[in-house]
Amino acid sequence: MDIGENIKRLRNANSLTQQELADRCELTKGYISQIERDLTSPSIATLTDILECLGTDLGTFFNGAVDGKIVFKEDDVFVKETDDNYIINWIIPNAQKNKMEPILVELDSYAKTKVDNPHEGEEFGYILSGTIMLYYGNHAFKVKKGESFYFKTNKSHYIENTSKNAARVIWVSTPPNF
Repeated sequence: MDIGENIKRLRNANSLTQQELADRCELTKGYISQIERDLTSPSIATLTDILECLGTDLGTFFNGAVDGKIVFKEDDVFVKETDDNYIINWIIPNAQKNKMEPILVELDSYAKTKVDNPHEGEEFGYILSGTIMLYYGNHAFKVKKGESFYFKTNKSHYIENTSKNAARVIWVSTPPNF
């Protein structure tokens, strides 16, 4: 748990400046700043005082804390280039530990992903640019920019870019499968 980040989140939710929180807790603004940046850790007594000023308590703070990171930046993306002329961008790091796994697939012209054999779960895709063919079992579906697909993963499936222009697809799998 990132105590400093959660204190900052609570302070902002209460519309308090660092100085206002410091004044209420009889601490310095610099100390609050250090706590929020995880440069120092408050004692249990000090943390209790801070949380009381923020309208909560230790139990709620630790039990109701947001699990993990919420916002991911460009630096968080992990990119894997394949030998098959497509790129997988894991836009949420370590998503395989979650219930769903979103990726960004970039397909060069006439590239296709590997065939995914039947497995438990569901998959969703949204075409950001280009046009792809979705192969699902014995069926093929043309999916264009601004369109989406959704299916149970009980049949073999893959996507292919059948045009000369690159295609970009947000693809979400549950459970994680990529």
